[in-house]
Amino acid sequence: MSYDVNAIFQIAGIGIVLAIIHTVLKQMGREEISNWVTLIGFVIILFLVINYLSDLFQEIKRVFLFR
Repeated sequence: MSYDVNAIFQIAGIGIVLAIIHTVLKQMGREEISNWVTLIGFVIILFLVINYLSDLFQEIKRVFLFR
């Protein structure tokens, strides 16, 4: 479970790309689509975070010999 800072950069990168896409679509008058893109991006990031939290809890269980 050695993650470095790659996870942080990955989440930040996705957030920056989503912010740019959201802004461009909103300027084009496609607010509904931009909201959907933002929602889908949020779900993707949520799955990433849930995966990292799952790994963290598995490591905690391993350290304290619960498994």
